Formats: sequence, C-alpha cells, structure tokens
Amino acid sequence: MKTLTTTVLTTGLLLSFSVHAQETLNIGALVTLSGPGAAWGQGMKNAAELAADKVNQAGGLEVGGKKYQVRVIPYDEKYQANEAMTAANRLVFDDKVKYIIGPVGSASVLAIQPITEKNKVMVMTLGFTTHALKPDHPFTFRPNATTVEISKPQIEWLVKSLGIKKVGVLFPNDETGQQAARDLEPAYKNAGAQLSTKEFFERDRVDFVPILTRMMAQGIDTIELGVNSPATAGMIVKQARELGFDGRIVRTGGPATQDIVNVAGKEATEGMFVHTPINPELASVKAYIELYNNKYKTPMNGFSPSFYDGTTMLLEAMRRAGTVDDTDKVRAELEKLSDFPGVLGTLNWTGKDVYGINHQLGVPFYVAEVKDGKEVIRAACTVSGCQ
Repeated sequence: MKTLTTTVLTTGLLLSFSVHAQETLNIGALVTLSGPGAAWGQGMKNAAELAADKVNQAGGLEVGGKKYQVRVIPYDEKYQANEAMTAANRLVFDDKVKYIIGPVGSASVLAIQPITEKNKVMVMTLGFTTHALKPDHPFTFRPNATTVEISKPQIEWLVKSLGIKKVGVLFPNDETGQQAARDLEPAYKNAGAQLSTKEFFERDRVDFVPILTRMMAQGIDTIELGVNSPATAGMIVKQARELGFDGRIVRTGGPATQDIVNVAGKEATEGMFVHTPINPELASVKAYIELYNNKYKTPMNGFSPSFYDGTTMLLEAMRRAGTVDDTDKVRAELEKLSDFPGVLGTLNWTGKDVYGINHQLGVPFYVAEVKDGKEVIRAACTVSGCQ
C-alpha cells in the first residue's frame, strides 16, 4: 500500500508539473469589434480563437521541445488608425506579443507598421491597400484576396453576364476607399462599362440620400457597393431602394451579404450580385461553418476562413522554426509554406509581381447572386477569370 500510495503521489506530481510546465503563447487580435466593420473584425478574432482551440485541445502547440497553450488577446481598433496605433503599442510593449491578427482597415495597418516592423512583430492584416505589402515590410502578410486580385475577373464577368453599362460607386474617403477606386475604375473601363459617377464620403456617414439622388440623376443602371463596411453597405442598399432605384446592385469588395440583408431586408437585396470568398458547398468550408456556429451561435462572416487558415499557417511556421520568439526564423518558415491544406483549399503565397514580395495568400473566390437572403454561387474565379 505504501508503494502504491507513493506511486500515485509521484504520478500526480508529475502530471501537475506537466500541466504547469506548459507555457502561454499570446497572439494579439487587433480588429474592429464595434461600429460598421465589426462583422469583419469579429470574424477575424473568432478565426484566431478557433485556430488556438484546435492546438490547445490537442495538448498545446509543440515548439522546440516545449508545449504552449495559445491565448488570443483582443483589442478593438474601431476601424480607426489612431485607435489601432494605441492598441498596437499596448500589444507590443505591454502584452509583449510577437504576432498580431489584424488590423481590419488599410489606414490602420499603415499606421501600426512603423511599430510592428521595427519590433519584428508579425502581422496578418485584412487591409486592402497595396502599400501594406512591400519588400521593406517583411513581417506583414495578408491571407485574404483584395480588390487588386478580384476586381478585374469579377467585373469582366458581371459586365458580360448582366449587361452593365453605367455604374455609380460610393467609396469611403480613406486609404481603403482610395485603393478600391484605383482598382475598380480601370476594371470597369476595360470590361466595356462606364464608371459614370463616383462619390467619396466619411466613414461615419449614415444618410446617403443626397449622394444616391445625384448618382441616380446621372442615369446609372448599376450601383457598386465596393469595399464599404457591411453595415454601411446595408444602409446604401436600403436607401437606394427607398428612393426608387430598381437597377442592379453589385458588390465586388469584401464579404458582407448577411449583414446587408439584415439591414436592407430580403426584398431590397433580391438579385444583388456579390463577391464571396467561400463556396459553402465545399466540405472543408461546411465543416468550418459548423465549427464556427457551434461556438459563437452567430452567422459566420466570409473573411473568417481566410484568417483561420492564416493563423493556422502562422502556428505551423512556429513549429517548423522551432521557436516562438525569433520572428526572423518564423517569418522565413511561413514564406516557405506551400501547397498548404486549408479550409479554402490548397494555399500558396503569391504577390511578388504586384507587391514585390510573396506575402499575399492565393485564395479562390466566387461571384454569388442573393436569392431570398442567401448567396447562390454563380461563378468560380481566379485572378485569370471567372467561369
């Protein structure tokens, strides 16, 4: 009995030591959690948490002979560059993180890069600006497609399939909107349509009636929602239909369909054509949606799988590098990952031709039609075209 008791005590102590010996790996989620872009930010934060859950439930992330429990530390950057800078300083200098998921906006990522790049903090941003990815920004990566990748093939398909002629576009007056304008205007022109009117507005605007009235007076047959945040896009659709606009409404920017439907209603959004980064009929996407819904009990935003894949690749790069502290080594391993099996498919880093560095994740995307409030895939796309 004494031997048995001693053995049990020793085993218990060893188990206790093993549990307590695990270290914590903190990852920042610097995302929009309130305001118009919250749907995107919540999807990104939740993606990082689900990636953390996967390794934690398997006993932790094993790196260099140590086991780490992964913890996500969220901060709300409110889709504002000054808020992003404040949060980045806290994450880097107070929380001591070396990895950040986010931020959402282009202005925000440009604002934090002097902090993150100088301190070799790796960033997985959503920001669409071409200026985010450069050879002299070696610690910044992007796991989602932007208007640079998706505009030309989507717009060619939309113009040809829908007979679009005269388009009116509303852009937020910031780096994201300006980047979208640079991408969309030539894409429509090259596809044979006229971008006859474009309007810029401040992000906090909620009354679009004067802008829409001016646009409709130009005889447009299509309203392009571009990269407007989900809530803002919903307000534009609602107010356009209330003004009597009965033409096409399309969206070639980020995923926002559910939120647009929630704001504008099913009738106003019926027949709208939208960009979507996911095909919900794919088995891997179905499984992720189920995982997401089971934990968060809310519809998943389409950006979320990209950031789950991006976070998973980041964790794998740490494992291969054998360190969570030396981000030079982790960055090098992340760049080398190829044919990575993700939720969205087989993934590879691209972008050198455009950005000078392969830090843009090559992902498929789709054009969908909204029917009874739901997306129905109409075309599968790559940067070469849609079919």
